[in-house]
Amino acid sequence: MVAKLSTFTLALAGLSLLSASQLTVAQPHPDNLDLHWQVVDHGIGENIFLGSLTITNNGTEPLLESGWALYFSSVRPPASVLPSGDANGDYARQHIAAQNLSLDNADVAKSGDYFVLKPQPGFEPIQPGQSREIEIIAQYWQMLKNDSPSGFHISYDGQTPQAVLVDVTMDPSDPKQTTQASNDTMPVQTTALRFTENSTALTPLALQHQLVPQPYSVEHKNDEFLTLMSQLTGISAPSALATEAAYLQTALGDILSGSFAINGAAQNGPNHITLQLDAQLDTNNDGQPDAGGYRLEIDAFSGITITGRDAQGVFYAIQTLRQLIPTSVYKNAVNSNTLADNAVLPASTILDAPRFAYRGMMLDVSRNFQSLETVFKLLDLMAFYKLNKFEINVANDEGWRLEIPGLPELTEFGAKRGHDLEETTMLHTFMGAANEFAPGDGIDNKPVDKIAANLGTEPQFQGFEIAQQNFLGKGWGYYSVAEFQEILQYAADRHIDVIIEYDFPAHARAAIKAMEYRYNKYKDTDPVAANQYRLIDPLDESQYYTPQFYTDNFVNPALEGTFTFLNHVVRETRAMYDAVPDAKRTRLHGGGDELPHLGANEWWAKSPAVQANPATAGKTDAELFDYFFTRWKDIINSHGFDMATWGDVLSHNGTGNVDYGDIYPVFWNNVWGWGNEHQAYKFANQGYKVVLAHATNMYLDLAYNKHPDEVGYHWAGYTDTKKTFTYRPFNIYANAESDKLGNPVPWGENWLPLSATGKQNIDGIQAQLFGENQKSPEILDYMTFPKLLGAAERAWVQTMPAEGLATQQAWDTFANTLGQHALPLLDYYQVVDIHGQISHQPGVNYRIPLPGGAIENGQLVVNTRFAGMNTEYSLDQGVTWHHYQQPVPLTTSASVQLRTVSDSGRVSRVATLSE
Repeated sequence: MVAKLSTFTLALAGLSLLSASQLTVAQPHPDNLDLHWQVVDHGIGENIFLGSLTITNNGTEPLLESGWALYFSSVRPPASVLPSGDANGDYARQHIAAQNLSLDNADVAKSGDYFVLKPQPGFEPIQPGQSREIEIIAQYWQMLKNDSPSGFHISYDGQTPQAVLVDVTMDPSDPKQTTQASNDTMPVQTTALRFTENSTALTPLALQHQLVPQPYSVEHKNDEFLTLMSQLTGISAPSALATEAAYLQTALGDILSGSFAINGAAQNGPNHITLQLDAQLDTNNDGQPDAGGYRLEIDAFSGITITGRDAQGVFYAIQTLRQLIPTSVYKNAVNSNTLADNAVLPASTILDAPRFAYRGMMLDVSRNFQSLETVFKLLDLMAFYKLNKFEINVANDEGWRLEIPGLPELTEFGAKRGHDLEETTMLHTFMGAANEFAPGDGIDNKPVDKIAANLGTEPQFQGFEIAQQNFLGKGWGYYSVAEFQEILQYAADRHIDVIIEYDFPAHARAAIKAMEYRYNKYKDTDPVAANQYRLIDPLDESQYYTPQFYTDNFVNPALEGTFTFLNHVVRETRAMYDAVPDAKRTRLHGGGDELPHLGANEWWAKSPAVQANPATAGKTDAELFDYFFTRWKDIINSHGFDMATWGDVLSHNGTGNVDYGDIYPVFWNNVWGWGNEHQAYKFANQGYKVVLAHATNMYLDLAYNKHPDEVGYHWAGYTDTKKTFTYRPFNIYANAESDKLGNPVPWGENWLPLSATGKQNIDGIQAQLFGENQKSPEILDYMTFPKLLGAAERAWVQTMPAEGLATQQAWDTFANTLGQHALPLLDYYQVVDIHGQISHQPGVNYRIPLPGGAIENGQLVVNTRFAGMNTEYSLDQGVTWHHYQQPVPLTTSASVQLRTVSDSGRVSRVATLSE
């Protein structure tokens, strides 16, 4: 296949040109260039695929044979950037050169996902009204639209680049576009496939199954109810539960008309809520008090009594009470100017306590920053589902997101991205996101908002939107000290511990470049200050290539500046915690993941500083890693934190001969077939307190399924709500139904079971949300919910259904829970805003599942993933929609469209019956 030229008849009136001051020779205004990306063929070679970028010139001037450079980001790098001698690299360079073009890293450092396409001698201009298809051989594969190139901007004659918008198409029915390799048997989602998978029947639910997570014990008094009259209701609580009482008061006041006075005039009877503590509360009759346990009693005559083993238990009972309030009350609070004056609650006694002490979620804000309000909302939702650990990744290659007093460069440089090829004032662009639609990042002519970025259509964020490739995403931003202290307090009020993550020695590019910025600031006036926090040896010639395509993101363990820097950062971090008395200093996550495998790659082997330092001279790279991590742990411990790490620290990076002492590993790498599936159990059996965050089931940022319009990554497969719900912490091998390509998983020769001791060392589980595709709060909601509810269930519920039929039956029940109760409530969810810290933004943009459908005996039959949700069908291309209630007689299926509708009227993507 070769580059193609075609002519179109286009209306050219009114199209503007760049000013003469911007151009030596007139070329098309960027607004008059249309870009279109298309996957062509995954079958051209191993770990490469063919794509095409079509440039259409709608202007009145040609896109010339020289003088322009088209910049973009891509998580699937062009193969032409691979080193000389690499067969795929040589092939790709020959292929692009044959089109009289070059395609290389854009930045001076040649590190990361930023690239530039330039014309070379012999390039034929693209005339007005013409389109040119440029073939690009890219690395790996593209299964989803969000894998495509993004953030295009064009520079003429070296002038300030101007944004150019792109569109993307993929044909789900074309195997060349959707088959990763010859052994890829994973089917693309279709309406027919969903119809087969949606096997859950609508069933009535006992009270116990209307709640998430499911309580341990529920005694429901049939036909007895408490009608809580809100204007008469008060709360009594001891001073030790003042925070919990205030939370309950606010939560009720948001949805009911009462004031809910705390410790007012003595009240008895049904309109009274009592909060109390019982340090000996045993919810499961095992003879031991249950930390976090509670008893919730709702009596038609004596009101509501909440007894907690501790304040945390009282708080969790409040969350259960909130879920028992009918969804209609929440719906009325959003849609009416008058709040309801009562809530009818089922008379019941609920006993409950958590399975795991550690029930976590990790949020990455380094790749794409999230606002304080977004974090607050997520924390409140975590609390609603009784999660208690919030890990926040504030520092990584793509951004440093927390103010550190004494090191302003970390945020004045490291919290910004843009078109800065030499990175003198900011990091270069990553993932197509710089300063979103605002100025200051060196890219002009960007869309003014998400609608413009979405090519004129309001994005619904129920799957892929082209705005994601057109500058959506906050590459700029950080939390001030005061704002982070607000996060600490906000979390503490909800019994959530904040675990900050600083990922070293790799994943450190933002810090490294910020300290080089500091070095250049002071090198001519104060050499001591310039070198004080320097993190790299400028003479180091070691070479490596990380999974994110970086060549310069390791701090150097031979430099004392590295440890001076880390000590300063952790000291200032402790000060932030100490300023918030309610915030617990528990763990600090020190990273340690994703150093490339040793072999052809090197870490620090060619650093003169290593040999010049007696403490590091002569050490191998693995020994240098041990040296670094031992000192890094000492720093963290010296400031009162325990050290959490990624499991790589134990399983991959060091020599394996050093005892780091008490560290708390988080294991992510169980990708079926990679050979590391057993590592979490190996180290739990050895005595380490392990947190399970296995990618195949706990990575919320993986796409729900294989369809180009889903959002997320797929390197570890696809993860939906059923995968989080059916995750088996004590037998992960039972989850190995298929690998990421849909093939059966054989028993691994290294797999070992979890011993009785190891079982006691499973501290808990953590759901992970990495931020590469979280380019708006709505996408964050979509990727998190309802997957997080499955993770919360596994973290909290004390019993796990038996493997096989019992697990399927449990899933059927949970699917009904979601469809009938949990998701309708999320439609109207309001953050409990005790101190007025967040704007009113009810509802959660959870993923609404597409329906399944089929023609059976001449009738349209429709079902949905979560039983109880409404579905609609259209026979006129979406002009009119009809509520589906029962099979519908049809004469043809050619034009049938389907969609699922939430309780609040939001809709899923549209499915076509014939797809």
